[in-house]
Amino acid sequence: MSALLIQGGRLIDPSQGVDQSRDLYIENGRIRYEAPAPSVNVETIDARGLIVSPGWIDCHVSFREPGNEEDETIETGAAAALAGGFTTVCSLPDTFPVVDSRASAEFVVRQSERARKCRVHPLGSVTKGHLGEELAEIGHLVDGGAIGFSDGKRPISNPEIMRRSLQYTSMWNRPILNHAQVPELVHDGVMHEGFHSTVLGLRGMPAAAEEIMVRRDIALAEDTGGKVHLMSISSMRSVEEIRQAKSRNIQVSADVAPHHLLLTDDGLSSYDTNLKVNPPFRTEEHRKALIDGLRDGTIAMISSDHQPLAEEKKSLELDHAPFGISGLETVLPLCCRALIEPKYLSWSDLISKLTVGPAKLFGMNSGTLANGAIADVTIIDPNETWTIRAENFLSKSRNNPFDGETVQGRVKYTIVEGEVRYRQDEVSRLA
Repeated sequence: MSALLIQGGRLIDPSQGVDQSRDLYIENGRIRYEAPAPSVNVETIDARGLIVSPGWIDCHVSFREPGNEEDETIETGAAAALAGGFTTVCSLPDTFPVVDSRASAEFVVRQSERARKCRVHPLGSVTKGHLGEELAEIGHLVDGGAIGFSDGKRPISNPEIMRRSLQYTSMWNRPILNHAQVPELVHDGVMHEGFHSTVLGLRGMPAAAEEIMVRRDIALAEDTGGKVHLMSISSMRSVEEIRQAKSRNIQVSADVAPHHLLLTDDGLSSYDTNLKVNPPFRTEEHRKALIDGLRDGTIAMISSDHQPLAEEKKSLELDHAPFGISGLETVLPLCCRALIEPKYLSWSDLISKLTVGPAKLFGMNSGTLANGAIADVTIIDPNETWTIRAENFLSKSRNNPFDGETVQGRVKYTIVEGEVRYRQDEVSRLA
């Protein structure tokens, strides 16, 4: 028999309110606080100076398989997730064909098992073909492994469809993850509507497009008792609407992407298509409101909003390039820059957004280092300074606007069910 000793690290587990230096054992895929029997062979990871965290969970990513494997596959996406510190990710159903049947959900599960990297859970499509017209077979998708439902980056714009889907998914206690945006208000838009879009002569996407949908979804969640999650919010008033809804105990939650905590719409003056994201980067007051929402607990989750795109797709004029950032591998350093270095959040607060928040959303029995828990562990060096090189990403895609920037904070080891599946030193030697 063998076991793993993580020695001398700073163990931070928000699920238990733990922040202390101590050893951690892993045996038979489970966390142990006591040393194994002397007869057991023990491998040691020297974690002195490092932070030992529960494995991170990303509540929504896009892995493009099947249909657009030139951007990403489940295997390469899962490898990128490990490099980013994630032991579990939830994959949006925006593939071709769409994940709107039991067989398609099972395909994601099987491909994840074959890849044997991080855990990939499918999110089922709310509507057939995510066309927004007819509900998918929710029960069959649950049977196939769907842990939540979403139409990906297509907003569920029909309020009756949204109301009925909240009622149905409540039967299985599954959340609806919506891209809150009124389609008619953002049609052909490429950036935030405001001063800079006017100066640049680019069609804008008003913040009101998001805020109107946020208000509608909150009203429907209150009416049905369903659980709605708003993906990658970007607006100041959206944060306030969610804050008020949570005070009334409505089942609403939200996440924010790290790049929205650092960048604003003035960056589009470079016409860099890597800065074209949906929702768009907004103004400084919106950016600050997102950070305030994280600080007071209104926003309980941080997601990479991983949207990998092959180079030829992003190498177009700004009007024609698709939206998105390949974000899984830069979550930690961007959060360090946006939240830890200015002391907006403590390490425990940040790790909670990456573990406790998403685990609660999906009712997962993970995101904890409790004695006996499944041994999903992320080990990071909070002080390592390094330079982002997109060419070295494990993702198939390189669309990241932070390429070439020097940052602080690096994932060193990612452990899934007790097995070390990512070692940064080994990957760096091969790069």
